[in-house]
Amino acid sequence: MHTEILGVLVMYALVMLLAIPLGRYMGKVFNHESTWPDRLLAPLDGLFYRLSGIDPHRDMRWQEHLTALLVINMFWLIIAMLVLTNMAWLPLNPDGNPSMSGDLAFNTAVSFITNTNLQHYSGETALSYLGQLTLMLWQFISAATGMAICVTVFKAMRAQNEVRLGSFYRHFVLSATRVLLPLTVVMAVFLAFNGTPMTLEGKDTMITLQGDTVQVSRGPVAAFVAIKQLGTNGGGFYGPNSAHPLENPSYLTNMVENVAIFLIPVAMIFALGHLLRRRRLAWMVYGVMTLGFVLLLIPAIGFEMGGNPAIEQLGIGQPMGSMEGKEVRFGSAASANWAIYTTCTSNGSVNAMHDSMTPLTGLLTLLGMMINAFYGGIGVGFLNFYVFIILAVFISGLMVGRTPEFLGKKVEAKEMKIAMIIALLHPFLILAGTALAGYLYTHYPDSCGGWLSNPGFHGFSQMLYEFTSSSANNGSGFEGLGDNTPFWNIGCGIVMLLARYLPIIGPVAIAGILANKKFIPESSGTLKTDTSTFGFMVFAVIALVAALAFFPALTLGPIAEYFSIY
Repeated sequence: MHTEILGVLVMYALVMLLAIPLGRYMGKVFNHESTWPDRLLAPLDGLFYRLSGIDPHRDMRWQEHLTALLVINMFWLIIAMLVLTNMAWLPLNPDGNPSMSGDLAFNTAVSFITNTNLQHYSGETALSYLGQLTLMLWQFISAATGMAICVTVFKAMRAQNEVRLGSFYRHFVLSATRVLLPLTVVMAVFLAFNGTPMTLEGKDTMITLQGDTVQVSRGPVAAFVAIKQLGTNGGGFYGPNSAHPLENPSYLTNMVENVAIFLIPVAMIFALGHLLRRRRLAWMVYGVMTLGFVLLLIPAIGFEMGGNPAIEQLGIGQPMGSMEGKEVRFGSAASANWAIYTTCTSNGSVNAMHDSMTPLTGLLTLLGMMINAFYGGIGVGFLNFYVFIILAVFISGLMVGRTPEFLGKKVEAKEMKIAMIIALLHPFLILAGTALAGYLYTHYPDSCGGWLSNPGFHGFSQMLYEFTSSSANNGSGFEGLGDNTPFWNIGCGIVMLLARYLPIIGPVAIAGILANKKFIPESSGTLKTDTSTFGFMVFAVIALVAALAFFPALTLGPIAEYFSIY
């Protein structure tokens, strides 16, 4: 037990050890200060700009930033659909895997473009190597667009009376070449040297210890896993994701992959402090996010290490904790740790089956995605948190009888309307989608009755989890759900699109509107937003607006399941 807890502590210590200097480096990159990789990578940037005919020094309004993001993503969505529906006859298909159906290709293309990476298929049997490499490219694109638009918001927060916020294309290219590419190369090399395949050859014939001859899938796995983890993407090369021994061979690789989930989201917070020259504000944001994360992590580890009460009632000992659906080489603590890391961000990769977690751990993973602001995905995690900051500023201003202000700009009705729409969109998509799924399951049992592996409380949790994962752009799942059907493929695809782009458009619009307003210098009566008091106010707003909206649904699912097994 002590060793498992030590492993959890070491993983988070490594996150902080690496994220703070990485955040300073990213701040310099996006502030266009000189950094050591410039000499090597600046020519690559220039090549991209020449080929595309883009002037990286042309300042853009916030509306132009959004237009550029949406056009880039729409273009790659179309390309992804074409590749996935034609893999059977395209090159790099040594195993002869078939093309995808239209509805599954739509879900998969949307999933990877939106940084969700929800997988209604098993990668080693459903994708050619060209399909895998295409999706690997989308993992760079989706992560880089999220990071780039977040930098746009950072610069809008810094602006005093400006309408132009740099070039989105320059932010995008720097995100890819200065941050994502170097980190993924280092991590991919590490994984390749520790047992993760990196080849374009087809399946290999191997003989197991018991003498069976098996065909083992392989491919460019190391590179795929590196960007999947670092880009908060989460889509696995293999069906079991990082529970598969070739994606995650050992406890050492498990630690590295776990650290990679948090590395850039946490570093983005410290990059904010560098760009705005407001380190106290960055530490306030970090403190609130970390408080929420710890409140989810500690009980989750406790529940999994304590074992399953239903098994305990049978008189069966559980010295290793609840090990159903988990890898022995990781154990219950590291599995619970990964589950909270992956659901507090939009990563969604797994090293254990979330469907087999104890009920209250399942509830905590759901809460991480429902709140969707404790670190979150690359870039968009802060954008979600930014909405809660605006709400907290408005409420705090009303409480003290002053006009709400944030960083010298008045927060007025227009910004509040946008913030509330975005805050309520997330629960609406999740709860409306789950309600529709429940209706179809109960009223059309012939066509929809085969969805659930468990028709009771846990079955409801499976449907709730799928729409929560889609709306949080997470991608993990309670995989007892039979989700490769037209309803789930199209329904989740629509939710992923709405939940990705509207929560980007809203915060960027708020930041852009505030950037255009007259700057008001701080005075003795200004509400301080970089203090622990304001941090607790933000946390209270998150709890009231985000968490409590889902309490009735959680009562019908994991909470009811918890009481049913005692």
